[in-house]
Amino acid sequence: MNAATPPPSQTSDAPRGALDRYFRITERGSSLGREIRGGLATFFAMAYIVVLNPLIIGTAEDVNGETLGIPEVAAMTALVGALSCVLMGVVSRYPFAIAAGMGLNAIVAYGIAPLMPWADVFLLVIIEGIVLLILVLTGFRTAVFAAVPPGLKIGIAVGVGLFLTFVGLSNAGFITGAEDTPVQLGSDGSLNGWPIVIFVLGLLVGIALYMRNLKGALLIAIGVATAVAIAVETLIGDGAGGLGWSLGESPTLPTSLGEFVAVPDFSLIGLFADGGLNIAARWSDVGLATVIMLIFTLLLADFFDTMGTMVGVAHQGGLADEDGNIEGTREVLIADSAGTILGGLGSASVATLYAESAAGVGEGARTGIAPIVTGAMFMLATLFTPLVELIPFEAATPVLVIVGFMMMTQVVNVDFADPAIGMGSFMAIIMMPFTYSIANGIGFGLLTYTFISLVLGRGRQVHPLMWFVSLVFLIHFAEAPIYALIG
Repeated sequence: MNAATPPPSQTSDAPRGALDRYFRITERGSSLGREIRGGLATFFAMAYIVVLNPLIIGTAEDVNGETLGIPEVAAMTALVGALSCVLMGVVSRYPFAIAAGMGLNAIVAYGIAPLMPWADVFLLVIIEGIVLLILVLTGFRTAVFAAVPPGLKIGIAVGVGLFLTFVGLSNAGFITGAEDTPVQLGSDGSLNGWPIVIFVLGLLVGIALYMRNLKGALLIAIGVATAVAIAVETLIGDGAGGLGWSLGESPTLPTSLGEFVAVPDFSLIGLFADGGLNIAARWSDVGLATVIMLIFTLLLADFFDTMGTMVGVAHQGGLADEDGNIEGTREVLIADSAGTILGGLGSASVATLYAESAAGVGEGARTGIAPIVTGAMFMLATLFTPLVELIPFEAATPVLVIVGFMMMTQVVNVDFADPAIGMGSFMAIIMMPFTYSIANGIGFGLLTYTFISLVLGRGRQVHPLMWFVSLVFLIHFAEAPIYALIG
C-alpha cells in the first residue's frame, strides 16, 4: 500500500452477514457505502466507452462495406459492460470493472473487419475468449502472472498509472497531437476554451478534496465539473458542441422525458451465427495462417492488458501480497475470459479489465460489490444514454490524473539498484503511455528484464515462463518483417 493512498480504516468487527462474508467487506476494511461510491466513480470514469466504442466499432466497414450502426453498438456496449462487470464482481469479488477495451476495439475495427464480414469478426473474438479461458483453466495464464518478478510487477503498476494519466490528459484535450511535435499543450500549444477550464476545475477540486481525505472526493469532483459544464454550455455555448467539447459532445440537459430515455436496440446479439458455424468455409478466403495471426494478436493484447490492470489496481488498493500476487487470480481471469466471450456474443468487441477501476479503488472500493454497482449503472445506461453523454470527458478525466498520481507513488518501491528490475520497470513505465498500450509496455519491460539478466549472467534465475513470454513478445513486435520475409 503506498503512502499517498491511505487504506480504509481497519475494523476488528466480525462479518455482519452473508453479503459481508461472501465479499469480505469487513475483512478488507471497507464498507457498503465505500463500495457503492467506488462503483459509481468507476462507472463515471469509464462511461465514455458507451459513446466512444460505437464511434469505432459502429462506423468501421467490414470487407463488404457493411457497418454495424452507432445506436446498436452503443446499446450492446452498455449491455456487455453490465453483464461482464456483474460477473466479475460475483466471481472474483474484486473491484475490477470490465467492458469493451480501447485499443482492442481498434484492432477489431481496423485490423480484422477489413478482412472479413462482421459476423466472422465476432466469431473470431469468441474463439479468442475461449482460448483465453482454456489457458486459465489449465493454469497457464495464472502461472505466467506468478512468474513475473515482484519488483517488475510494481513497475508495471506504476506504468498503468502513467498510462491512465496520459489517457485523462488526452481525452480532455489538455494535450493533443501536433504537426511539429508528437504532443502539445492544448489544441495550439496553449490552454484555450471553456472545456479546458472545466477540466482544470475538476482536477483542482478533486485534488483538494482528496488531500483532505473527504469521502467521495473523486465522485464529488466529477459532479461539480459536470454541473459547471452544463451551466457554461447553457449560458455561453450554442448547444451543438461549439465550445469544443471532446468528440463534439455538448453537456446540455435533456428537456423532455423522451430525451432522457432511449429504447435500446439489441439486434446485434448473436450476429456471429450469421452464415452458420462452418468455420473452415467462412474463413476460407482469409486463410488459416491469417486467422491464427489475428487471434494471436488479440490474445496477446487481451492477455497482458488484463495482467497489467490487475497488478496496477491491486497494488493501489493494497490487495496484493509482498510478491505482487493476489489471492483468487484464477477467478479474476475466468471472469475476464468470459467477458471477452460475451463481447463476441454481443458484437461489442473484446471486453477486458479497465484501468479506470482504480478510480473506484481511490474511493475506497475493495470488493466485488463495486463492479456490481458499475454494472448496474451500465444497465441503466442502455436506457438512459442521454444521461451518460451528459458528462463530458473534461469533467470525468481529472479523476484519471489523480488516480495516476496515486499509482505513481509506488515507484519508490522499485529496486532501481537492480539493473534488470530497474531498467525493465523503466521500460514498462515509459512504453505504456508512449505506445498507448499496457500490453506493449509489459512486453518491453519483460524483454528488457530477460535481456539484462542474460547479459549479467543471471539467466538461470529467470523463470522459464519469462523466457517463453519474452520470445512471444519478440515475435509479436517483429511480425511485420517476419511476414515480409515469409511473403
